[in-house]
Amino acid sequence: MEEPEGLKAAGAALWSSVTAEFELAEHELSLLREACFTADVCAELAGVVEREGVMIRSRLGEVRTHPALVELRNQRVLLARLLVALRVPLGEEEGEGDRPPVRAVRGAYQPRSA
Repeated sequence: MEEPEGLKAAGAALWSSVTAEFELAEHELSLLREACFTADVCAELAGVVEREGVMIRSRLGEVRTHPALVELRNQRVLLARLLVALRVPLGEEEGEGDRPPVRAVRGAYQPRSA
């Protein structure tokens, strides 16, 4: 399978590792493309946070969480959901080449009310 144009290192690595291991249907390739571009966004945001730190000073002098860190968290959640929808094995929980059964993609967890 040909790698989508525009992928950077993280996305290309994800594409290669998944397509080398599994035969994917067209709808799964679509999910994989999105996961790969999301992996690239995560890598770029992680680089920003690494360079600038997790905390920044606002114009008013207040110290707050770097917006790139907040977006990185959101993109990592999206990437995890895409990989769950794609049914990519997580670690060594399955045998080689096995894909896990279909799992539900859960929404965001809400805190329990007191």
